Amino acid sequence: MRSNRRPAAHVVLGLERLLGERLSLLGEARVGLVCNQATVDHSLRHAADLVHAHPKVRLTTLFGPQHGIRGDVQDNMIETAHGRDRQTGLPVYSLYSETREPTARMLQDVDVIVVDLQDVGCRIYTFVYTMANCMRAARALGKRVIVCDRPNPIGGEAVAGNVLDPAFASFVGLFPIPTRHGMTSGELARLFNEAHGIGCALEVVTMEGWSRAMWMDETDAPWVMPSPNMPTLDAATVFPGTVHLEGTQMSEGRGTTRPFELVGAPYIDAEDYGRRLNALGLPGVCFRPTVFQPTFQKHAGQSCGGVQIHVLDREAFEPVRAGLAVVKVAYDLYPREFKWKQPPYEYVFDKNPFDVISGTGALRQAIESGRSLEEMEKDWRAGLDAFRAQREKHLLY
Repeated sequence: MRSNRRPAAHVVLGLERLLGERLSLLGEARVGLVCNQATVDHSLRHAADLVHAHPKVRLTTLFGPQHGIRGDVQDNMIETAHGRDRQTGLPVYSLYSETREPTARMLQDVDVIVVDLQDVGCRIYTFVYTMANCMRAARALGKRVIVCDRPNPIGGEAVAGNVLDPAFASFVGLFPIPTRHGMTSGELARLFNEAHGIGCALEVVTMEGWSRAMWMDETDAPWVMPSPNMPTLDAATVFPGTVHLEGTQMSEGRGTTRPFELVGAPYIDAEDYGRRLNALGLPGVCFRPTVFQPTFQKHAGQSCGGVQIHVLDREAFEPVRAGLAVVKVAYDLYPREFKWKQPPYEYVFDKNPFDVISGTGALRQAIESGRSLEEMEKDWRAGLDAFRAQREKHLLY
């Protein structure tokens, strides 16, 4: 992947600043920490262990998003149980369970909720909505929220894709933001709080040393898989596009060593499929024909024809456009075999999963009616321009 990579910049993470010069924000408050396995410092020490061991912090409760606080659950859309953390002995409440929002009982020993979760720069990812739900609970129960910021791994400049239609709001898209939002978690917290009416007592502990143009590998910030099927920055780079395949019966590469980079299905002729995709001339990418066999999830144990998405120039690459191309070309080539995924998807039982993921019914309808990628993009352009103007008020870097 050509990146014109700069020397790695030193970035002081929000967590590190909170436990250093911003410690006064905690005072004598009882702290509830929302974290997962990627919530680490530069020495790869887990935040729960760091905060629990700190002599001046009263950590009382842990909260886990999807997949748990230490990456317990591998599969997607599998709820995590409440329990007790083996390392700290503290109670752990799952916010991917019978509830996605902390209850009054869960927060009875908490004065301030500290949220530190690594986002991947795409609307279709649950962690920032766990954050939003914690903010809502805090507003209702008179608690404070501190968000410790981390880099947007795919950079903070590019925005792309359609803005979510509120009629399709779900736990993979609660607010009208585009597919690739170009914001950090802290910036999104400000946007959610101010523009979308949460209104909690919010403090964002910013990073030092990060600028909007930086990708994760242009910093010295540690990369730990934010979720089990997001193993690398390469996966995060293509994710805003190929996540759409979760709304189809095609494989998005789960169960392989290259999730979201490998896509296909048993009925696809890899050479023909790759040839059709490459003929579109999409910038910064090559679709290499391949055959792969997932070990779990869709088409487990079956040979799938498809492509591996090789990003050659990530600044030129347009992930949302490429992901929709992957779906559209498969639909056009194999109209009898191609199928949309059936409900439910992420707690939504009454809508097409592709529409839930897309945040609109318009993209599926456009694919079914044979509209071009250019026409789809033209339809979302006005919403994207309006979002760009809105986000400016909430940027921190």
